[in-house]
Amino acid sequence: MTNQANNITVHVKYGNLEKTFIGKPEDVWLSINKFFSEFLPTFEIVKRITLSIDLQKLLKDLEDIIAFSPEGPNILIPKNKLTDNETLALWLLAHYIGFHLGKIENDALAKEELQIKLGKTPKITGTRLSELVKNEIIKKTPDEKYKTTTFGVLQMQKEMLPRIKTKMSS
Repeated sequence: MTNQANNITVHVKYGNLEKTFIGKPEDVWLSINKFFSEFLPTFEIVKRITLSIDLQKLLKDLEDIIAFSPEGPNILIPKNKLTDNETLALWLLAHYIGFHLGKIENDALAKEELQIKLGKTPKITGTRLSELVKNEIIKKTPDEKYKTTTFGVLQMQKEMLPRIKTKMSS
């Protein structure tokens, strides 16, 4: 048997990091252990400080607030129970969800579309959109549309949705 025949190859992929270990089984085992002991804690910390959306939890949180029909997303709460900012943020959140579920093709809406959904003047709609952009709940896309941000989804889930649910029960 040659030395090559005694070698093993192990390929490790964790997130965006990939590493291949080749050598004697004992050496590869030590290298893999070292790899995990040095890099895994760092990746776990990075994972914990990276904003990510739990889509399943978000869907549960949105029960009775947002629904989808063949025509697209719908907000199930009467407009008079919501502030302008809540209404705009919910419409963009509904499009975010619809896009991620594959129910609609785009998660961004034009100011004119949002104005119609809000039922207010262009000036009021523009002011409210600017407030949401300033608070990083939504952002303006390069093609002059608006979409929710990851931070915005999390903030809505943490702060806005509980307020809306309270309004629904009153």
